[in-house]
Amino acid sequence: MAMKYTVENSVQAKQKVEELEAQGYSRDDIYLFAHSKNREGHISDVLDTEKVGVSEKGFFESMKNAFSKRGDQLRSDMHAAGLTEAEAEAAEEELDQGKLVLIVNK
Repeated sequence: MAMKYTVENSVQAKQKVEELEAQGYSRDDIYLFAHSKNREGHISDVLDTEKVGVSEKGFFESMKNAFSKRGDQLRSDMHAAGLTEAEAEAAEEELDQGKLVLIVNK
């Protein structure tokens, strides 16, 4: 069963990923989703990495399961990561508000 966490920014996302790793999850089990109305691209562009520094930027780039997409594709990817269709739709609305969504699925 997949677990979903919503965080406000990249600092909170990094803290949550580190917490999950301490609980025994690997980065391959963790999916990070971000959504930007103004741009698509690499996850570090969506996350406010300049505020947290270069070492944290490398942290996010090292996650294999980082997504920055829009609309139907984003919901489809979250569903594939373990959320129900309804959960994925609700999570996409959180992304529209500028939040980040982490899905853990072992």
